Amino acid sequence: MVITHIGNTVTGKVTLPTVTLESGIQLKNVTLAYEKAGTKLGDPILICHALTGNQHAVGTEKEPGWWRGLIHHGGHIDLNKHQVITFNVLGGCNGSTGPTSPVSGEESGTPYRTDLPFISVRDMVNTQRLALELLGIKHLRAVVGGSLGGMQVLEWAILYPDFIDRIVVMAATSELSDYGMAYNAIARKAIVEDKNWNMGYYSETQFPSSGLAIARMIGMITYRSDRLFNQRFHREEKDPWGGFHKEVAYQVESYLLYQGEKFTKRFDPNSYLYLLKAMDHHDIAKGRGSLKDVLSRFKKKVELVAFEGDLLYPSDEVKRLGQLWREVGADVSFNEVETVFGHDGFLTEYEKWGNIVKAAVD
Repeated sequence: MVITHIGNTVTGKVTLPTVTLESGIQLKNVTLAYEKAGTKLGDPILICHALTGNQHAVGTEKEPGWWRGLIHHGGHIDLNKHQVITFNVLGGCNGSTGPTSPVSGEESGTPYRTDLPFISVRDMVNTQRLALELLGIKHLRAVVGGSLGGMQVLEWAILYPDFIDRIVVMAATSELSDYGMAYNAIARKAIVEDKNWNMGYYSETQFPSSGLAIARMIGMITYRSDRLFNQRFHREEKDPWGGFHKEVAYQVESYLLYQGEKFTKRFDPNSYLYLLKAMDHHDIAKGRGSLKDVLSRFKKKVELVAFEGDLLYPSDEVKRLGQLWREVGADVSFNEVETVFGHDGFLTEYEKWGNIVKAAVD
């Protein structure tokens, strides 16, 4: 176990000798990178990150984490009261075992690339459970997450209902819709058709940056609402229109191109493909029976938070999940947040919904 202290935040890695995936395939020496922050005396809360997130939910003063606006000393998730743990998911590219990791048992250090077996959301949760045991954590006060993180939270409730007291699911439903899978299919096509992808065996000098950038641009359109795009850009022009097809005539084009290019500097294309496949596969009822029967496994506190204009996980579907869960005896609360940010609402405007999370975990 490797541990680093940065101020009040601890980062480290846990190695699991053997992990059996949902597919039945075994992986050896699986590593999960983690961040732990807050008081050691507080009841542990697990934070699950979204598709392109990582274990740095809190971060540091110099390098704030992706949810630092929600989690800090005196925050909605108060580090004076709670101990907060976040893992980089299995299949990720920020220290946990994924396509960029060396193949276990090979001295050459050759990375898995696309030889890594496919990973499911259930696999992510199972490895987190094993890692928590190695960290000495035997019970969780709450599990909280949005989007892919919300999918993990749902699996936590079904797989380990006795291990946790309550859950907070944000911007996620019991399964990924065909609409969501359709966008993932386009993003996947963009990457695998890039001339440099090379069946996943690309190099730093021949990197499928164009395909990954397009995939990110596609994602950005689904994460935000049409209202936000229209309000932010107002058809504002950037460069003269009508010169050639590669011109960037409007600010909205420039924004998406910038987001795509920036993303290629921090994320691995193969990892993106693996995590998209995990999202496509997500269905908490798959292989378990009816959705109601599955939900009946967890009858504790369930907080569901939806965001207005979320294209991927519409509020009506989140509400429907809550109604079904309530019918089988769970203590369910549902809130819809008014926002122009759409799906990405769970990453911003904490003043609008932070108190919902605070009430749920406290």
